[in-house]
Amino acid sequence: MIRLLSGGNQQKIVVSKWLRSDMKIMLLDEPTAGVDISSKKELIATIRKFTNEGNGAIFVSSELQELMAVCDRIYILKKGRIINELRHEEIESEEVLQNAVQQ
Repeated sequence: MIRLLSGGNQQKIVVSKWLRSDMKIMLLDEPTAGVDISSKKELIATIRKFTNEGNGAIFVSSELQELMAVCDRIYILKKGRIINELRHEEIESEEVLQNAVQQ
């Protein structure tokens, strides 16, 4: 039955299942890909709530606005290696983009 739901509702169910477990760290790879704007906002709010409660999340996304809304730190990767780390107070969209395109 779950496969009949929209992508956003499927993602919400997956995240809800995770939250019912006793985990302390969530690994999320493009969790909002293919999800409508409303569901995206809900998922991001849920992830923020989880981390604000002292838990951790590793959030992989190619959407800069999501990263800036969710992350305390952003790691810029190139060819599988970390080339820069930006902390929350340093996170500005121009700097992230500049780091992402540098060699």
